[in-house]
Amino acid sequence: MAVALLLLWALCNAIRVNGEESNGRCDHKLKFNPRPHCVSIQEFGAIGDGKTLNTIAFRNAIFYLKSFADKGGAQLYVPPGRWLTGSFNLTSHLTLFLEKDAIILGSQDPSHWGIVEPLPSYGRGIKLPGRRYRSLVNGYMLRDVVITGDNGTIDGQGSVWWEWFTSHSLNYTRPHLVEFVSSEYVLVSNISLLNAPAYNIHPVYCSNVHIHNISVYAPPESPYTVGIVPDSSDNICIEDCNISMGHDAIAFKSGWDEYGIAYGRPTTIAHVRRVDLRSSTGSSLAFGSEMSGGISDILVEEVHLYDSLTGIEFRTTIGRGGYIKEIMISDVDLLNVNTSFAAIGDYGSHPDDKFDPDAFPVLEKITLQNIIGTNITIAGNFKGIEESPFTFICLSNISLSINSTSLSPWQCSYVSGFSESVFPEPCPELMNSSTSSCGILMLELQFYNIIL
Repeated sequence: MAVALLLLWALCNAIRVNGEESNGRCDHKLKFNPRPHCVSIQEFGAIGDGKTLNTIAFRNAIFYLKSFADKGGAQLYVPPGRWLTGSFNLTSHLTLFLEKDAIILGSQDPSHWGIVEPLPSYGRGIKLPGRRYRSLVNGYMLRDVVITGDNGTIDGQGSVWWEWFTSHSLNYTRPHLVEFVSSEYVLVSNISLLNAPAYNIHPVYCSNVHIHNISVYAPPESPYTVGIVPDSSDNICIEDCNISMGHDAIAFKSGWDEYGIAYGRPTTIAHVRRVDLRSSTGSSLAFGSEMSGGISDILVEEVHLYDSLTGIEFRTTIGRGGYIKEIMISDVDLLNVNTSFAAIGDYGSHPDDKFDPDAFPVLEKITLQNIIGTNITIAGNFKGIEESPFTFICLSNISLSINSTSLSPWQCSYVSGFSESVFPEPCPELMNSSTSSCGILMLELQFYNIIL
C-alpha cells in the first residue's frame, strides 16, 4: 500500500519532459554572494601579450586573495589580453572573472604544467601508467569557487599535446583544462573553453557543481578530447551549453576497475538540459566505460545531438563491476548521427592485470523517450554481457529516419526491455509484451528524480 501511494504521489507530481516543466537538479540553483574584494591580475605584474609567462602572477594573486576567505571572499579580475600561464591552483571563496576578450592561454611547455599522482579511483593515468600532468586551472578540497566572466576564454593550446599523444612521445597522461578534486559548491559559467589537451572540465569527488552557459570546442581531429566529465561526483547540473569535441561531449564516469570499486564513490544525482552536443569520434552523451563506482539517477532532457559518431552510449566491460542504472533521457533531437543509441558490454581496457574477471557490471532501468532522429545510419546497438545481461531498457515515442546505407537498423544481444511507439521497430529483445512496464519504469525514474 505504501509503495502504491508513493507511486500515486509521483504520478501527480511527475516530471514533464516535453519542455513544460521539470524537477531536476538544475532547478536548485547555487547561490553565491558578491565578493567584497577584487583585484586585477595586472596588479601582480601580469602582461597580456601572449608571450610573457604569467604563472607566478596568477599564483601570487591567488595566494594574496586567500587571505580574504573569512572576509566574504574575493574576485580575481582578468582584463582583455592574452595571458600565457602554466598550471595554477584556485582557493576557496574565490571568483575568477574573465572579461570579454580576455584569454588565458595554456603554455605549450610541458614543464610549466607540473606532475601529480594518479587519482585513487583510477590507480594510474588514463592513457599511460603512473603519474599525470597537472591541469591548467586546479581546485583541490575547495568550497565556494566560481569561474565566470563576460564570455572570456580559457585556451589550452592543445595541438602540441595532441601531436605528442599520437606520436607516443609523452611520459605521463595528458593534462586537463579545468579540474576540481574533492570540492563543493562550484560554478563555471559564461566563458568559452578551447583546445584542451584532454578533458575540458573534470569535477572528480565533488558535490554541488553547476556548469551553465559555456561554449566548449576542440577540432574534430583532436584525439580523445572530451568536454565535461562528471566523475565520482554528485548533485551536478549542466545546462545551456554548446559542446563540440573530437571524442565525447559529456561523459559520466566513476572510477576504473578494482580502483574504482575500492574507492566506492558513485556519480549520482545529475541533471543535463538544453545543451547542443557534437562528438566526431565518440558519443555526444556517454556513460562509462570507467564506471566501477556506479552511475545512477541521471536526468537528461531537451538536448540536440548532431554530426556525431554515436548519440547516446552506455559503456562497460567485464572486470568493471559497478552499475549504470536509473537513467532517464528525454526530448532529444538527433541529426546526422551514425548510431543513435548504444550499450556496449566489451568497451574499454583495464588499468592492469589485477582486475577481477568475476566483477560483472550491472546495466538496468534505462529510459529513452520522446526522441526524433534525422539521417541516422543505425538506430540502436545493444550488446550486453552473457553473464550479466542489460535489463529494463525502455524505449518510448521514438521516430528515427534511417538513411539508405543502413542494412540492419537494430542490433541486439544479451539485452531485454520494453518499447512503445518506436520506429523503426526495435529488435525482439526490446519488445516484451507487457505494455505497461515501460510506463511503470518511467514513473519510477521520475519519482527518483523528484525525491532527489
